[in-house]
Amino acid sequence: MKILRVQTSPRGENSESRKLGDHLIAKAKRIDPTSTTILRDVSTGVALPDLTWIGASFTDADKRDANQVRALAGSEQMIAELEATDLLVIEAPLWNFSIPASLKAWFDQVVRARRTFRMSETGSEGLLKDRKTIVIVTTGGVPLGSGYDFATPYIRHILGFIGITGVTFIDAGRLMFENKLDKARVEINTTLAGPLARAA
Repeated sequence: MKILRVQTSPRGENSESRKLGDHLIAKAKRIDPTSTTILRDVSTGVALPDLTWIGASFTDADKRDANQVRALAGSEQMIAELEATDLLVIEAPLWNFSIPASLKAWFDQVVRARRTFRMSETGSEGLLKDRKTIVIVTTGGVPLGSGYDFATPYIRHILGFIGITGVTFIDAGRLMFENKLDKARVEINTTLAGPLARAA
């Protein structure tokens, strides 16, 4: 079992989303000792698409010049990490009712026309194979699924757009008012048990 863990909070050991992610990885290792984890910490910064990136993205791979190849190198690496994984884990604290800018930047690098999706007259088609995905969502006061939660609908939609539909959200919301961390850990354990036990 290969796990891709996308971290977004810059708060380090003080981050509740990271603590829950640590619990998930430790639990996964206990279920399947052979599991491996790729860590992608986007809190340290992800390059934003610029004009060269955009031009390279719409240029056939065999016709790109050296600058275009360099412009897409980071995107290609992040997409390769995603393609290689069996389980995708995204730690997503809710900031200003939506996702952190660093996570949006990661999505902008991996959601790429002709690479992870394509458009036709009949609509869009995701080009990645589906895989189990667990999204850990932490909030201070916003309830998940409420009219103020713009993060979870966006994450579900953008992942589905590239072909990933098997998404489970772990609710660690309203931590200013409720201690949902123990419940979230139980949800993580239950969610992991199926796919990891079968893989092991």
